[in-house]
Amino acid sequence: MGAINFLSDYISDHFYVSIRKRKKRKIMQTVNIKVKIDCDGCERKIKNAVSSMKGAKSVEVNRKMHKVTVSGYVDPKKVLKKVQSTGKKKAELWPYVPYTMVAYPYAAGAYDKRAPPGFVRKSEQAQAQPGGTDDKLMSLFSDENPNACTIM
Repeated sequence: MGAINFLSDYISDHFYVSIRKRKKRKIMQTVNIKVKIDCDGCERKIKNAVSSMKGAKSVEVNRKMHKVTVSGYVDPKKVLKKVQSTGKKKAELWPYVPYTMVAYPYAAGAYDKRAPPGFVRKSEQAQAQPGGTDDKLMSLFSDENPNACTIM
């Protein structure tokens, strides 16, 4: 029984693949795009263009943060191209992370004056080095360290 199942799987995998091509399934994801939105017309134009894409389930436009959020079975590069096709050539994928997710938010590459409140730019310089000296010093004087009183 085992040999027959192996043989049938082998034949189906190698000979029938060329007859019917397998489609790659797109995964459900959320794409955030930074784009300058000035007026209601810009907002409406972007929302209509992106919502007409195949696979887009929901589109949210936040004019205050200059952010477009698209949820669905979409490719981030295609969404970016669609937004740029509306005349917004400076559109880019969302470059910011929440302020609390970065170890050094005021590092040279992370701090951005144009970032929305509570966000900083993604940067390798702002990330903490695992096992770095800062972590060791912080844990040395931490409340969770039972030997901290003897050091002080």
